[in-house]
Amino acid sequence: MTMIAIGGSVGSGLFVGSGVVIHAVGPAAVVSYAIAGAMVLLTLRALGEMVVARPSAGAFADYARMALGPWAGFCIGWLYWWLYAVLIAAEAVAGAALLAAWVDAPPWVLSLVLMVAMTGANLVSVRVFGETESVFSLVKVATIAVFLVMGVLFAAGWWPGAPGGAVANLWAHGGFAPQGWAAVLAAVVVVLFSFGGVEIPAIAAGESDDPVGNVARATTNVVWRIALFYIASLLVVVTVLPWDTVSGDPDDSPFVAVMAGLGVPGAGTIMQIVVFIAVLSVLNAAMYTSSRMLHVLTRQGDAPAALAKLTRRGVPARALLAGTVVGFASVAANYMWPASIFWFLVNSIGAILLVLFITILVSHLVLGVRMRRAGEAPAFRMWGFPYLSAATLLALVAVLVAMVFMDAQRPPLAATAASAAVVGLACWARGRFGARPPSGRALDLTPGGSAPGPGPGPGADPGAAAQRRAPRTGR
Repeated sequence: MTMIAIGGSVGSGLFVGSGVVIHAVGPAAVVSYAIAGAMVLLTLRALGEMVVARPSAGAFADYARMALGPWAGFCIGWLYWWLYAVLIAAEAVAGAALLAAWVDAPPWVLSLVLMVAMTGANLVSVRVFGETESVFSLVKVATIAVFLVMGVLFAAGWWPGAPGGAVANLWAHGGFAPQGWAAVLAAVVVVLFSFGGVEIPAIAAGESDDPVGNVARATTNVVWRIALFYIASLLVVVTVLPWDTVSGDPDDSPFVAVMAGLGVPGAGTIMQIVVFIAVLSVLNAAMYTSSRMLHVLTRQGDAPAALAKLTRRGVPARALLAGTVVGFASVAANYMWPASIFWFLVNSIGAILLVLFITILVSHLVLGVRMRRAGEAPAFRMWGFPYLSAATLLALVAVLVAMVFMDAQRPPLAATAASAAVVGLACWARGRFGARPPSGRALDLTPGGSAPGPGPGPGADPGAAAQRRAPRTGR
């Protein structure tokens, strides 16, 4: 479960995209990542409390359903599916661009090869997905660990040829925050999206041996993941390199610049391989996540029932293939518009992740109050409830509002608004023309748990269906 979370959250956004933030903010980029990381950590803690207190196979979509009503579960479920369906396409395009440096073939052919290979791996079984993701994640963890050790040795003057006094780079080039603290806060808007994927364990829980315990542990472990992978790595970069020498080109990796400065032979090639593995890892996780969320929607009656069928190995093959439709469509788009398709896809994802985090916190505030009024004492508690939950919610809303005033963030925000409008219209159609009323109940947190029938709305017992736990099947 920990490796799945790492696989989904540690990608090219850290290895490559962090350079853009450092170039714009200076050494204080570490603070931007720390603020965004704290917001994500508190959001996941709130999610963890709900998972332990109300185990549900539908995770945050079902908590929105229980707290706010069937419409909320429908909308956040489909928005989340769309997020990962588009992410599959974006990572396939990005992977093809990296692979083109070694393989003499058109980008669209390479995108197709990646899509077919990763789809096949996910179709085999959930065990293959988990083992593949663990290997990918292990490579990333090992790379970061080696990078941190080398950076610390250089900063301490113990690396061969190190001049010593590298720590002065934190303040010697215009100060710790040379662009001002407003730039540090503005960067949080961009940085926040680097943490996408840390919520995946809540989706994967239903196929693990100890669903509730694994989610609680994975949620707790995110503390050291954020500290080690993001904050410590960036601290090494801005210590070893003067911040004004870091490239603002989104295709240039500050990790390569650090390793080249340390005299590591083949630094560029090594990091290119690691970034390619990171892209494959996120692509793998995106396929898994989109298929499982769509499977949840079918069990709730919010998606065509035909997509709910499982293979003998317990894989929702039809839901998985449906999630790859956008990815395979991107192969054709990569043929026609190779120069612009990647950024079009990235903008299409927009601020859906931010909407997800906001929905998690709203659901937690509602369900948390209900549980405490009923005299329940959650075994896995959110710190400082309800004050920290409310404060984190306000901070996330502030980030959403800030996007309106940032030119570069308006297109993604508009794309999110358009996606939400389409999903809202589909939700209305589901309620108006559906064969049965939308369900207000949650799904059992078991691979073979039964789907709810027409259930009451948000005023019903929020744990009525979620409390039932059956033995885990052989999936």
